[in-house]
Amino acid sequence: MSTVDSLNSVAFSVFGEHVKWADMTGNLLGLAGLALGWRRSVTAWPVQLLSGAVLVIAYWSAHLTGGVGKQLLVVVTALWGWYRWQRGRHDDGGVQVRFASWPERAVLIGGTVVGTLAVVALFTAFPSLSWNPWPDAYIFVGTLAAMYAMARGWVEFWFAWLAVDVVGVPLAWSGDLKFSALVYVVYFVLVVAGLRSWWLRTREHRGPLPEGAPA
Repeated sequence: MSTVDSLNSVAFSVFGEHVKWADMTGNLLGLAGLALGWRRSVTAWPVQLLSGAVLVIAYWSAHLTGGVGKQLLVVVTALWGWYRWQRGRHDDGGVQVRFASWPERAVLIGGTVVGTLAVVALFTAFPSLSWNPWPDAYIFVGTLAAMYAMARGWVEFWFAWLAVDVVGVPLAWSGDLKFSALVYVVYFVLVVAGLRSWWLRTREHRGPLPEGAPA
């Protein structure tokens, strides 16, 4: 049996639902990468890269093209994010995080909208690429936006990931990737914790406020 076949085999079953090795392993690595991102550790990126590589196999076997594209973007963006965080690392080993400016947010949101429409048009023109163009395109582009924000050290990264998962989880469930859907609860907890951690971190770097200024 090849490695790919092994990863696509059933790890265990719960209440009649089958959980595949690739789905489980890739998502556990993704959870680890998210937790390391919460800690602002550069190690988050190689772990995310490995997670994406494993989940490419899982989504390909489930015929979820958008999911495959999402994970390929994870791999490519993880390489870029790894490079950026290596350069921006502080003495404590972490990176400085901040809220994006309004112009940066506008570019992030506008790019996500335009990118999603472009990918929908592509999937619609070539139906073999996706059986569900809109959510596939949203996941594809939303993941790129989220990881771009993470690489830049923007707190909005956490909101972007949550927005992608809201669509990605039910899609994964319907595509027989049950573990991907079930770990959403853990993802949600990590996203909330990470958001709080990064948010507080931005306050630490604001410096002392002028006398009489509101906190």
